[in-house]
Amino acid sequence: MAKELKELTKRADNYSQWYNDLVVKADLAEQSAVRGCMVIKPYGYAIWEKMQHQLDLMFKETGAQNAYFPLLIPKSFLSREAEHVEGFAKECAVVTHYRLRAKEDKSGVEVDPAARLEEELIIRPTSETIIWNTYKNWIHSWRDLPLMCNQWCNVMRWEMRTRPFLRTSEFLWQEGHTAHATREEAEAEAQKMLHVYADFAEQWMAVPVVQGVKSETERFAGALDTYTIEAMMQDGKALQSGTSHFLGQNFAKAFDVTYLNKENKPEYVWATSWGVSTRLIGALIMTHSDDNGLVLPPKLAPIQVVIIPITKGAEQLQAITEKLSPIITALRNAGISVKYDDADNKRPGFKFADYELKGVPVRLVMGGRDLENNTLEIMRRDTLEKETVPVDGIVERVENLLKEIQDNMFKKAKAYRDAHIYECDNYDEFKEKVKEGGFFLCHWDGTAETEAKIKEETQATIRCVPFGVEQTPGTDMVSGKPAKCRVIIARSY
Repeated sequence: MAKELKELTKRADNYSQWYNDLVVKADLAEQSAVRGCMVIKPYGYAIWEKMQHQLDLMFKETGAQNAYFPLLIPKSFLSREAEHVEGFAKECAVVTHYRLRAKEDKSGVEVDPAARLEEELIIRPTSETIIWNTYKNWIHSWRDLPLMCNQWCNVMRWEMRTRPFLRTSEFLWQEGHTAHATREEAEAEAQKMLHVYADFAEQWMAVPVVQGVKSETERFAGALDTYTIEAMMQDGKALQSGTSHFLGQNFAKAFDVTYLNKENKPEYVWATSWGVSTRLIGALIMTHSDDNGLVLPPKLAPIQVVIIPITKGAEQLQAITEKLSPIITALRNAGISVKYDDADNKRPGFKFADYELKGVPVRLVMGGRDLENNTLEIMRRDTLEKETVPVDGIVERVENLLKEIQDNMFKKAKAYRDAHIYECDNYDEFKEKVKEGGFFLCHWDGTAETEAKIKEETQATIRCVPFGVEQTPGTDMVSGKPAKCRVIIARSY
């Protein structure tokens, strides 16, 4: 492992390759036999499970309930909402047949031409259409509203250029879909879910995010407004880390979903949808990790504490194990996930490097001298600082250290993010500085033409109109026209 660790590309040399190396070497994921799809390995999936568990609790606190809808969507459903089908048409995987048959020469199988489907089925790129077709059967009166469902599932969006977690043809996510009696309720719900995502990113992932609303060009296909959280990676690029959409009545009208109001008159319902995906694992990696490997926030680390004995012989191992056993029990009783690695098939140096690579937040080590002195060596992964401490009080010390690491990781990421946000009103200056990364607060005239020119000439996009930023009058740096607002522009993943 020590040899493999040296082969991890340095961030400063090639950030993109560093990321790809780390995903593989830290046992998070690997390429699959299916082009554009990945295998999420147990350690990577354990991170996703912790994310999923916490998000699920947060969703249910808002009143959402989990359900499940079909993977396959009739092609005709996608035709009902014009903007929606246009937005996803080029990414759809299509099922055309329902049976294989053996080849005549017995060399394998082939598609049976007689088994062509009357209507092709689309592997879901997102589920608005199949869900709103279902909601028509569930919603009749104002008493049925609001209706708030979430599903945890996979989706398929055919991608030409893929990168594990950040952009793959198949990925895991959750998608919430809600129906409301009024526009105001739906808009409030969409913004509330954005705040849920922001709270999760900052409090659990230790990733600071900018909340805002997308431009018309960048919004979700079929939405009236798309709200987003944007995170900054260590190379200064933006990563869209979660979105919540106010869909208006577009899908309700497309699928004829109405309810009888209190005056017994029919009205179309108002809709939202919202989702985050396994892309969050990519955000976690790129925000915090270093040249030694992963750096995981304690709240999402599959292993929060690893304990490694350094021994000479079975007798000493038994004595150290007996000393450590009540500590391990006490840590687990405190809700801390602990791994005691007493395997004798790997040297301690190998283990140290391996757990650093995997981003385990706290490492405890006890050797023969520590046993005599009633001490432990404790190391924190975020700073790699080590110290020797008494065994007495170690559980409380570890609990406090895990909280300190979580807080420190957020503060460090926020300090980096804040230091790379620039106000800019000079287009020539912008074109030079954007190459180095960062978020640029710029005046924008609100036109798609200006937005397209920026993208074409700089490969940067308008990430959002940020909330919480004073919207001062100004002039668009590209067109020279009066600005409608300040926006965040950045290169992105």
